[in-house]
Amino acid sequence: MFGSPTRSVLLCQRITMAEIDPQPHLETVAVHAGRGIDPATGAVAEPIHLSTTFQRPVDGHDPSGFDYARSDNPNRRALEKALATFEGGAAAAAFASGLAAATAIFQALGPNDHVIAPVEAYHGVIRLLRTLFVPWGLRVDFVDMPDPEAIKQAVNSRTRLIWAETPSNPTVKLTDLAAVAEIAHQAGALLVCDNTWSPGIQRPFALDADVVMYSTTKYFGGHSDVVGGALIARQDDEFFQRLREIQTIGGAVPAPFDCWLVHRGMQTLPCRMRAHCEHALRVAEFLAAHPRVTRVHYPGLASHPQHALAARQMSAFGGMLSFELRGDRAAAMALPNRTRIFTRATSLGGVESLIEHRQSIEGPDTRTPETLLRLSIGLEHPADLIADLGQALAV
Repeated sequence: MFGSPTRSVLLCQRITMAEIDPQPHLETVAVHAGRGIDPATGAVAEPIHLSTTFQRPVDGHDPSGFDYARSDNPNRRALEKALATFEGGAAAAAFASGLAAATAIFQALGPNDHVIAPVEAYHGVIRLLRTLFVPWGLRVDFVDMPDPEAIKQAVNSRTRLIWAETPSNPTVKLTDLAAVAEIAHQAGALLVCDNTWSPGIQRPFALDADVVMYSTTKYFGGHSDVVGGALIARQDDEFFQRLREIQTIGGAVPAPFDCWLVHRGMQTLPCRMRAHCEHALRVAEFLAAHPRVTRVHYPGLASHPQHALAARQMSAFGGMLSFELRGDRAAAMALPNRTRIFTRATSLGGVESLIEHRQSIEGPDTRTPETLLRLSIGLEHPADLIADLGQALAV
């Protein structure tokens, strides 16, 4: 299910991946990346460094050390090394939230630069562009990202970046990353992929993306107890150094404990993703056969219009799905009140299964169908999840 990193990079301070195995599996990388035995105590678990300031050397400056926690911190450095290793990138920058990471991407551009973004994506990113960056001077076209021709028609001489989210939130549409990367690079633009729904099971760098964005709040943290974000770059180039500068100057950095939680959660990520994907497929198959369900959005189903693309681009089909209920908005709003295992809550990627009526969350500009319910499939036994949905649908 999980691919190997695209190149050998440091696994921790004293161990390289080549010394463990020339091409370790992602499960091994997830456990060991960015880690080492604590030299002060011999601790196997990573210590948490809460200090906001660090003693300077006698000459006043040490470019390889630490001076102030906004600039760098041992836990953040370890997490960023681990994220870059996991994704097969050259460098990573951790942020206090996924939206902080997205904000840094757009801040790295200039007024009158042109961005192409999906018409369907996480509503927080769409709102970020419309309410903050368009008034600031960024030019943005929202297009049907699964349609390469729509992207080509939107490209102009000012296009600097294409933002892709695949699968999309909440109707799980796929974007052909390799095709979009070709369009972006021919235009001299960058492709940034929000891969939040698909860590480990979709490898954007292998499909020529330039930057991968994550809300690490979700699957990386994995336990609904930490907020974070990350940007991982295929090359440690001028654009990434600009992102690093924004991270340091803007100060939207994660706390040491938050970094520690995300780094810890990452150790079990491949194993958790395997279960999320297996459970989601079983739930999707159940819903697809239910008479009260009119449509299921899940790329693992052969009936999904982009199933072939998903099979080519992903090694598994993810833990997220949505379905449309027969009836009206009131019926869709009522169903989550009847579930007993699924929790009626926002977010995704945790060990617990969540259910949400997305239209009521996204506000007046939403394109989401009024009868659509989004599911984040957790680690409960799939038979129990199916039984819970069955009793809720029976009313």
